[in-house]
Amino acid sequence: MLNELKDEVLRANLELAKQGLITLTWGNVSGLDRERKLAVIKPSGVFYDRLRAQDMVVVALDGKVVEGKLRPSSDTPTHLALYRTWPDVGGVTHTHSTYATMFAQACRPLECYGTTHADGFHGPVPITRALTEAEVKEAYEANTGVVILEQFAPNPGKPQPLETPGVLVANHGPFVWGKDAWDAVEHAVMLEACAQMALGTLLLAPSLPPVPQYIMDKHYFRKHGPGAYYGQKG
Repeated sequence: MLNELKDEVLRANLELAKQGLITLTWGNVSGLDRERKLAVIKPSGVFYDRLRAQDMVVVALDGKVVEGKLRPSSDTPTHLALYRTWPDVGGVTHTHSTYATMFAQACRPLECYGTTHADGFHGPVPITRALTEAEVKEAYEANTGVVILEQFAPNPGKPQPLETPGVLVANHGPFVWGKDAWDAVEHAVMLEACAQMALGTLLLAPSLPPVPQYIMDKHYFRKHGPGAYYGQKG
């Protein structure tokens, strides 16, 4: 079942390790078959160098395991919350990559300090509120999805999820997403690079304000949207 998606999700998970975003087993990628309403996700606690396509776990959007001998990632309820809410999202990635996690642990949003950030994220990458003790006890991973969703539209004044395809979960780490599993991994790579640059920038200029809106808009929209002109057609 979903053999092509399993292979894609496996390769996407291995790419996280190749890009240096994984320590031990800390991270996961999932992909969604929107038509069949089934997601494929990495199994929990399995080292990356041991992963095979047949190890990937198929789950329904209600969390029921449809296929797989191994337990799905413990973060599965968080992934599924995003899929159920955002119809254009087809891949989700979670890591504990070093620099992005620093910002998450500091409970600090990742502001846009330059055009590198603006190429992929239209505005700051937000920080969630901390989960309450009751939320952690009740349903930790599902409520992690709740606090992520709070940071995005349709809430007034919040960013659009595909224009700012990532978030920092307070005290935890980054979650990112995209149109498919590969797109989500690319955003994870971008987020980590931007977090590393931001930390260095703040060390050099602690009081530096974010980049002006008109510069951020120019760099974001030259790559995204109907007027984009970066790269090659097709």
